[in-house]
Amino acid sequence: MLIAFQGGDMSGKLSTKALRSVGVAALLSLVAACAGVARPEASRLPVVTDPAPIVPGTMRRYQVRGRWYQPAEQPGYDETGLASWYGDQFNGRPTSTGERFDMHALTAAHKTLPLPGLVEVTNLANGRRIVVRVNDRGPFVDNRIIDLSRGSAEALGMLQAGVGEVRVRYLGRAPRNGGGTTLQYAAATDRAPATDAAPSTRGDFWIQAGAFSDRRAARRVADQLGDRATVDVDRNDGLFRVLVGPWADPNAAERSRQAVIARGYADALLISAR
Repeated sequence: MLIAFQGGDMSGKLSTKALRSVGVAALLSLVAACAGVARPEASRLPVVTDPAPIVPGTMRRYQVRGRWYQPAEQPGYDETGLASWYGDQFNGRPTSTGERFDMHALTAAHKTLPLPGLVEVTNLANGRRIVVRVNDRGPFVDNRIIDLSRGSAEALGMLQAGVGEVRVRYLGRAPRNGGGTTLQYAAATDRAPATDAAPSTRGDFWIQAGAFSDRRAARRVADQLGDRATVDVDRNDGLFRVLVGPWADPNAAERSRQAVIARGYADALLISAR
């Protein structure tokens, strides 16, 4: 372009000036565009203008199952680990803050963060993110960093899996009421969690959630564990066994076992049909 203007000094200067003007305008447009498109998470995180006070007594050092925990203000808290969820069994009961547990609300339990507080939780399997109100203590299970309400787990797409790897980031004090929100900006090509894979119809591995002498009790447990669970009668001892599966892959079966444990069946076993 510049070579074409070398024959005339004035026209060359004008053309150069015009090119510079176009370049500056384009640069300003680009800057304006970048400034105008806020990251979804930044634009939708709740702004707390009237934070609830920390509930008295919830910051004291406490002991559960022989282990001590020290709650503290942790403004830089940003951890990755396993999340589980809890629901029917605790619905309506008081939480550590005195609030009633609503399993459908976006809430969670944490061992040491201030109560009530807000955290951002990201499901690392599919990118979904939510903000939840932390109003309870737990989970008191090794390698779990947060216990989600049923509603929170559902919003993150990990209801079926039972447990999943998440990132938890502390946002600060919660408002006097609510504060939970779903951040709708997961990628369109979300990967389903590995534990959500459908069980094989020709699998060799099963999860035994429990064995019961009462058929109705076994049926209730199977109903709670979803359509993958069945009740099988053991002809040797007459017990009704609740089985989940089958699974062709022992690794998938083990993930399922962990999910069953997270639902409250600590004695769940991985059994092989071979």
